[in-house]
Amino acid sequence: MLTRKQFELLRFIHERLTETGVPPSFDEMKDALDLRSKSGIHRLITALEERGFIRRLANRARAIEVIKLPDSVQHGLGGGGNGRARGFNPSVIEGNLGKARPVVTEDDATRPISVPVMGRIAAGTPIEAIQQRSHVINMPPELLSNGEHFALEVRGDSMIDAGILDGDIALIRRSEGADTGDIVVALIDDEEATLKRFRRRGASIALEPANAAYEVRILPPNRVRIQGKLVAMFRRY
Repeated sequence: MLTRKQFELLRFIHERLTETGVPPSFDEMKDALDLRSKSGIHRLITALEERGFIRRLANRARAIEVIKLPDSVQHGLGGGGNGRARGFNPSVIEGNLGKARPVVTEDDATRPISVPVMGRIAAGTPIEAIQQRSHVINMPPELLSNGEHFALEVRGDSMIDAGILDGDIALIRRSEGADTGDIVVALIDDEEATLKRFRRRGASIALEPANAAYEVRILPPNRVRIQGKLVAMFRRY
């Protein structure tokens, strides 16, 4: 599963190669995706290469080969050639696991529930969420409330004063809203996910770290989408 920006870039590269046989330059990619710098393009290219969608050819300038296209790209190729994906709705949520089951028998009350681990989440400088279910973990049913749950592996140290350490597993209940003070999975600009404390500051949203070495990020609401709330942490010793 790709983020919106990854989707847009893969589609743009594919269409340019189809039309001209030559991949676009980093400047052309930056302009097509309305990014401020080429560093963002470099990060997206690296992510697409790591996921096996493209290949960069050594010793050749601007040499990019598209290896495969996901279904979402294939279905969207007929809708115009401006390199933009319409209607794509990225999310770090996938599948229908992690739901608390109705208690019918005594066994139902004690039987573990499978929760999908969806990848990694940044507790530091925002990184891309890995939006693929890597495996599942079994959770005691008493830890799960109503709704869907998923888990993420924490990367970084910006939430250490909240007891959240690098390598911890965060159990998240899916939610599109949050109250001030909640620790949430926040998706920024539909491409970067981070674990932070949520607060409203007037018309803006503050994503607060729990480590004085990091700065609070103040963002307009249209740049932030809440994906879920932290409900529990797990740590291996």
